[in-house]
Amino acid sequence: MQVVIHAGVAFTDEGQIIDLFETNAELLRDHEVSIFGFGTYKRHFRTALDALETGSETAAIRDGFLKRLPQNTRVERAILSTPRFLGELPTAVMDGQFYPLAGQRIAYLGDVFEGTQVELFIALRNPGAFVPRALMRLPETDRQRILAETDLSCLSWLTLIDNIRDLAPDVNITLWSDETSPLIRGDVARAMAGLSKDVPLDQEYALLSSLVSSTGQHEIQALLETHPPEGAPALRADLGRIFEEFALPEAIEEELDLPGWSNEIIEAFTELYEQDLAMLKHMPEIRFIEP
Repeated sequence: MQVVIHAGVAFTDEGQIIDLFETNAELLRDHEVSIFGFGTYKRHFRTALDALETGSETAAIRDGFLKRLPQNTRVERAILSTPRFLGELPTAVMDGQFYPLAGQRIAYLGDVFEGTQVELFIALRNPGAFVPRALMRLPETDRQRILAETDLSCLSWLTLIDNIRDLAPDVNITLWSDETSPLIRGDVARAMAGLSKDVPLDQEYALLSSLVSSTGQHEIQALLETHPPEGAPALRADLGRIFEEFALPEAIEEELDLPGWSNEIIEAFTELYEQDLAMLKHMPEIRFIEP
């Protein structure tokens, strides 16, 4: 069996990939794929991951999870989905890093599933939007402490990925930029499920359609009805054009209410983020999904 860990980051998917899998449940059953969400994490992994220093017994954790697998069907690929595998939200920005405990936690999961191919899927997000959302979810005292102790300009997704690669070198990593998710949701889902790139998925562009006006929705539908399956690059280009032309501002613009968080800070983070993505795309042994 292969194990896929879809681990966020926070505020990037929020259950949408599971919704797509549920829409295509019969297809996944035919390909011997099973999906497990937050409930499975909470029941079998949360306590152990939050107390790694106690040396939690990996065999017991593995056996408990395996009992959750469907007993009447063969499972070739199990997908475990929640950003909390990287860490609970209070650890998303901690000790001057993003998810500083992630490498240790993913290495532990590698031990739990020893002898099994483990793949890690992570969507990255512009820190200019990620940091204020993460901090505003924390109590005021914790937020002020982090702001006082953290050099925000040093926060980088590169550190997170390097930490995971160092501590869990046998775990295969797939990344993408969350900002491109409306265009590549189907590609990500197929990669997670181990499906061929040409396997169609129902409602593959539902997220994209939810972000544009009714005119844009009609154009997307017409495009999907007439576009040949083998023309994926041209299709993505046309869908990207529709998104740019008909995107609803209220659907794509975020209210970032962290005091003092300015457009200048967001622009600085955006520049650093683009530099990080460019480096990650060329890292050996990392798969990066793009439109």
